[in-house]
Amino acid sequence: MIETAVVLLHSNDIHSRLENAARIASIIEEERALWGADRVLAVDCGDHMDRMRQETEGSGGEVNIRLLEDAGYEAVTLGNNEGLTYSIPELEKRFVDSSGFAVVCSNMKLERNGEHPSWLKPSVIIHKNDLKFGVIAATADYRPFYKLLGWQSSDPLEAIGEEVMKLRSKCDTIVVLSHLGLMNDRKMAEQIDGIDLILGGHTHHLLQEPEMINGTAICAAGKFGEHIGRIEIGRRREDGGLVYSCSVIPTAAFAEKPEAAAIISRYRISAGKQLSRIIATLDEALPASTDRETPLPNLLAAGIRRWTGADIALINNGQLLGGLAIGDATAGELHALCPSPINPCVMKLYGRHIRAALEQCLLPEFYDKPVKGYGFRGEVLGTLAVDGVEIVYDSAKPPMERLVKVLIGDRPMEDDKQYTVGCLDMFSFRIGYETLADGEDYQFFLPEFIRDVLERELCDQSALQLCKKKRWHPV
Repeated sequence: MIETAVVLLHSNDIHSRLENAARIASIIEEERALWGADRVLAVDCGDHMDRMRQETEGSGGEVNIRLLEDAGYEAVTLGNNEGLTYSIPELEKRFVDSSGFAVVCSNMKLERNGEHPSWLKPSVIIHKNDLKFGVIAATADYRPFYKLLGWQSSDPLEAIGEEVMKLRSKCDTIVVLSHLGLMNDRKMAEQIDGIDLILGGHTHHLLQEPEMINGTAICAAGKFGEHIGRIEIGRRREDGGLVYSCSVIPTAAFAEKPEAAAIISRYRISAGKQLSRIIATLDEALPASTDRETPLPNLLAAGIRRWTGADIALINNGQLLGGLAIGDATAGELHALCPSPINPCVMKLYGRHIRAALEQCLLPEFYDKPVKGYGFRGEVLGTLAVDGVEIVYDSAKPPMERLVKVLIGDRPMEDDKQYTVGCLDMFSFRIGYETLADGEDYQFFLPEFIRDVLERELCDQSALQLCKKKRWHPV
C-alpha cells in the first residue's frame, strides 16, 4: 500500500510565455487546495525570463519574479536567459528581495572572490510533510560568456556531485534542477550516485514518461509552459520507502490564475511606458527585408563593425523582424523589431570562409531557412548584410559560383588571408552560415545586445545616410 506524501510540481523554459505561467499558477493552487501547502513543492528549472517579451524587457525581469512569488514556487535556478542576458547587479536587484523561494545554482560563483553571491545557494534543504528534500541545481557552462559578466562558472556535473555528497545522508530525497539539456542529464544519472530525481530543461525536451537510469528518474516538461511536470511521491506503509510516480500535465485547458493575470496586466502598462522612450526621429523610412539588401540591416552591420573595430562586418537580415517608418522610433519599436538577446562578437576569419558564407546567402535554401534557439528570436535566417565589403555577383551563374568580385577596402579579398570580422555570437554555435564558426581568437561583447548597437547607429546622421549605399552589386 502506498500513501501520497508530497506532490512535486516542476516547470522549465517558460521563456516569458506569461499567460502559461499564469495557468501553471492555477494548477499549483489547485494542488495545494487538494493536498495542503505542506504536501506540495513547486520548483522551476530556469529560463523563466525571456527579454523578447515586452513586460520582461520593460521591467528588467521583475514581472517574472512576481509571478514566481504569486504561484508559490519554493526553489528556482538560473537558465542562460537569466544568467547571460542580465548583469550580476541586475540579477541581485531582482532576486535579493524575492520572498518565498530560494535561488539555487551550484556551478556559478563570483569571479572576483570565487564565492556564491548572498542570494544564490549551491543547494537547499526543503521540509515537506516530514520529508527532507535536498534541492541542488546547475546551469549550462557557457564559461567564456559568463566570465565577461563577472561570473566564474564551473563543470556542472562536478559541482552537483559535490553537493550530493554533502546532502545525501541528511535528506530523504535528492532532487536536481538541471538547466543542462537531456544529454547531460543522462550523463549525470550515469555518473553520479545518490540522485533520486533530475528535473531537466534547456533543450526543451518533453518526457511523457520518465527515463530511468541507475535508479534515477529523469523528468522534463518541454517548453513555454505548455506542460507542467507532476511527481507524486508516495511512501510504502510496510517499510517507509519512497516511490515516485512521474507525469506531465498540459496547461492549455486551465484558466489563468486571476492574481497572476492582474500582475501581467499591471506590468504590461508600466513596460509600455518604459519602452515609449524616443530613440530617434527619422526623416526617411529604413526598410528591412530578409531576402535582399535593405538599409536597416546595413545600418546594423555598420554598427557591428564600429562596435567591434573589425575590418568588415556580417550579420543576417533575419535578426530584424521589420523596418522603421518615418517619424519617431521608440525603444519599444526597436525591441519589437530586434527581440533577440544576441551579442556582438569579433573574430579572425579566412577569406575562403567569408566567401563560402557570401555565396550561401544568395541561395533561398539559406536565406529562407527557419532558425530556432541559440538566442535567435526571428523567423528565418535571412541573407547577409555587410559593411566594409563591396560585392559584385552574377545570379545567372551556378550556385556557389556567383561571386564575381569581393573587395575589402579597395583590394580583392584573398582566400588564404585572415580578416577581423564583426559578427554575432550565434554564429559561433554553427547556426545558419556555418563557415562563420571557423574563426579564431573570438572576442564576445557582453552585456550589450545587437539592439543596443542599432540604437547608437540610429542617433548618428552620417550612419543613417551611409546605410542606404549599396554593398551588393548585380552584374
